[in-house]
Amino acid sequence: MKYIIAPSILSADFGNLQRDLEMINQSEADWFHVDVMDGVFVPNISFGFPVMAAVKKHATKPLDVHLMIVNPDKFIPEFAKAGADRITVHYEACTHLHRTIQLIKASGCKAGVALNPHTPMNLLQDVIEDLDLVLIMSVNPGFGGQAFIHNTYKKIQDLKRLIQGVNEELIIEVDGGVGLSNLASLVAAGANAFVAGNAIFADGNPTEMISKMKSLTTTGISI
Repeated sequence: MKYIIAPSILSADFGNLQRDLEMINQSEADWFHVDVMDGVFVPNISFGFPVMAAVKKHATKPLDVHLMIVNPDKFIPEFAKAGADRITVHYEACTHLHRTIQLIKASGCKAGVALNPHTPMNLLQDVIEDLDLVLIMSVNPGFGGQAFIHNTYKKIQDLKRLIQGVNEELIIEVDGGVGLSNLASLVAAGANAFVAGNAIFADGNPTEMISKMKSLTTTGISI
C-alpha cells in the first residue's frame, strides 16, 4: 500500500532551515507539513507568513498546512496565497465548519479537518463528502515529542466506516508520536498519510529515516 510521509518542519533546525528543506526535497518524503500555532487555540506559538514564504521559496513538494488557530477563516486566503496546497482546520475551532471548508476550496486549496483526541469522528458526518483529508491528532496539539495515544487506531477505523461508499478517496492523516514502532500498524488500520517530526529530525540520518518509514511492510499485521 502506498502512503504519504509529511515531515513536520516544526521539528527542523531553524538555524539551518534551508538545509533541512533541501533534505526533504531530496528525500523520499511526499509533503512538507507546516504547523501554524497561535498560542490561543493551542498553548504554543510557532510561525506565520514570513516562514511560510521562506518554505515556499525552497520547497519542491506540496505544503500541507495545519492551522491550529482560532478564527482560521480570517487567514485562509492569505495562507493559500502564501503557497499552501492543503489547508487543514480544527473542527473545534470552527463555528461554521461547512463555510470554512468552502472557503478553503474557493481559495484554491484541498480542504482538511483535524480532530483533537477527545473529539468523536461522527461529528464529521455532515461534511465528510466535502473533505479531501481528515487529520486525526494522536497527541494533544501544541507541542512535539508527546506520547502516541492508542485510541487513535479506533478513530481510524471509525473514519473508515464513515467514508465507506461516501468519500473513499479521502486521505486519512495521523499526526503525533508517529515513528517506526507504530507506522506499520497505523497503515494496517487504514491511515495513508503520516506527519513525523521528532522521529525524522532527531535521527542522526533524517534522509535514511524517511526512507525506512516509506519502505515498511504491513504484511501479517492486524489491528
